[in-house]
Amino acid sequence: MPDTIRTRVLIVGAGPVGLALAIELGSRSVPCLLIERNDRVGYAPRAKTTNVRTREHLRRWGIAQDLLAASPFGADYPSDVHFVTRLGGRRLATIENAFFCRPGRCQDYAEHSQWIPQYRLEEVLKRHAERLPGVTLRFGAECLSFAQDENAVSAVIRDLDTGAETTVACDYLVGCDGAKSLVRSGIGARMLGQYGLSRNYNIVFRAPGLAGMHRHGPGIMYWQVNADMPSFMGPMDRGDKWFFMPTGVPDTVRFTDREAAAHIAKATGIDAGYEILSSDEWIASRLIADRYRDRRVFLAGDACHLHPPFGGYGMNMGVADAVDLGWKIAAMLQGWGGEALLDSYEAERRPVHRFVIDEAVANHAVLSNQLLAAGLEDDGAAGDAAREAVGRQIRTAKIREFRSLAVVIGYRYDASPVIVDDGSEAFPIDPLHYRPTARPGARAPHWWRDNGTSLYDSFGLGFTLLGLGEADAAVLDRARAEAQALGVPLTVVSERDPVLRELYEAPYVLIRPDQHVAWRGTDWPEQPRALLGHVTGRDAQPTGISG
Repeated sequence: MPDTIRTRVLIVGAGPVGLALAIELGSRSVPCLLIERNDRVGYAPRAKTTNVRTREHLRRWGIAQDLLAASPFGADYPSDVHFVTRLGGRRLATIENAFFCRPGRCQDYAEHSQWIPQYRLEEVLKRHAERLPGVTLRFGAECLSFAQDENAVSAVIRDLDTGAETTVACDYLVGCDGAKSLVRSGIGARMLGQYGLSRNYNIVFRAPGLAGMHRHGPGIMYWQVNADMPSFMGPMDRGDKWFFMPTGVPDTVRFTDREAAAHIAKATGIDAGYEILSSDEWIASRLIADRYRDRRVFLAGDACHLHPPFGGYGMNMGVADAVDLGWKIAAMLQGWGGEALLDSYEAERRPVHRFVIDEAVANHAVLSNQLLAAGLEDDGAAGDAAREAVGRQIRTAKIREFRSLAVVIGYRYDASPVIVDDGSEAFPIDPLHYRPTARPGARAPHWWRDNGTSLYDSFGLGFTLLGLGEADAAVLDRARAEAQALGVPLTVVSERDPVLRELYEAPYVLIRPDQHVAWRGTDWPEQPRALLGHVTGRDAQPTGISG
């Protein structure tokens, strides 16, 4: 290794967030170096839901089908969540199509969600990142320290096999290095909020034939409501590999492998000869960094926000961080973005983080521990009545955790400094009822064309100008030429479908590289420099660009 190497962006941490950022940069031919302490991806069996929005990003990158092919159970495996007294006991309630994993075309989104272990997702992301020119992945390397000035960042990294230290000179550094982030410490950011909402365990085990030892049918999770061990569990991968997660575990309870196997047997009521593969304690907390940036150094993912993993938001929210930050850094390095674009990263993402964290904490407030009731495992009419009552409670209290599409795709960047507010209604978001809107700041409403392709498939790597309904072809040609003259990458798409024009509520709509609406209007501005300067962060004053 040379004493000093040069790249444009140094990314610390090669989980899904770091890999997504490398792909976002590499797709735009921005050189980056991604380093990771572990010698490979996929150590921890953490997230298992790759949600609708993350899979839409995979579609943009051309690898959504790769992830589908990596599914351990196949696309048609039902994503049902069963609430039971025990895996070997009685049913309380079932929530079908949790997280919207069911295949099929839905007008609201381009890709359905997918139940798949995080390490399988990481493998797909890693393979794609390695194919991109300018992306370098280095495993078994850690960041020791970094310093910056107004022009650059200098970081010292160490090869964990050889001990050799190297200096990396870069334009920007991004910490995607998780809850114990060195990068966060290096910029003096602090995590604020509430630590220790609950103590829990994540146990991975192998149990041959377990799927056929109960009567509840296939599913992705089985929530067990009993006094012995409130918990949830589910199939995780091929080879009869399952996860078991006891929640609200008292401080007095510990889990050696032998104890863990006994706990699983007791909680399920099934003695299946459990082989424990891993057992990790984790603490549910509600924390958010007091800042996400110090000049040329940024934080993304768990490095700047942590919340209980109920709702499947965490990893997916980190990928969205990487997408938001990635195209903005690329714009700066390619010369068509301004400093306000980088300022907008925290301005846009922090309100989303707070909104999603509130949802996750609300979901965490009702676990199997809180659903316990007398008589749930009794025979006869009294037991039936107890189970029916808890079933009603589950269908009321837990549906939001598994069917909150609006939390996944309905959030908006209403207060962004690089969005042009058109004065339309900023209606509140109902987590259970997604309402598509082309209000600036929102994710562009999805649309399936008659030929079976997604409207998103026509969007470019840069900005996209939609000309809808009565939009003038000559005006669209002029907009394309004006953007080119200003150095702003712009793809122009014309769609005449009147239903699509009604959905977007304007004939001209400017879409950002991350598929969020930047501006819409009844006409393209006569002087577009102000508009394009504002949405690219080069001009913070949106005067005269309402359209």
